[in-house]
Amino acid sequence: MAKDMWGKIAVWAFIIGVVVALVIGLWVAYNLQNDEESILSSQPLVGWFLAILGVIVGLLAILGRGTITKAETPAFLMAGVALLVMYGAFNGMAHMLKPWLGPLLAGVSATLAIFIAPPVGILAIKAIWDIGKNE
Repeated sequence: MAKDMWGKIAVWAFIIGVVVALVIGLWVAYNLQNDEESILSSQPLVGWFLAILGVIVGLLAILGRGTITKAETPAFLMAGVALLVMYGAFNGMAHMLKPWLGPLLAGVSATLAIFIAPPVGILAIKAIWDIGKNE
């Protein structure tokens, strides 16, 4: 019963994190398009909320109660690293691809990166630990 409850918490944390990241990413894109201060700069609690949700998703995943199973970990790590690299690439192109494509890609990838970076880091540490431990 408890595992089922933690599984539901993990699923909802992941869904809420992705939806909030996309909505805030669109807001960041609007701010970038209009050369205004980003909500991530003016309201840092938004970024902290996404990061804490990411930590919850990552911790539940390494405890075996999350949405990311042991078999899915390598694919999740590769996709997460690709997303983090995408953020770096799109962040530099935000002003080159105006009127709206650059800010859209930069804003959404920034907020998704804030949400995905903690579980990627946690699962990467767990994967390194599993590789290095003596059995």
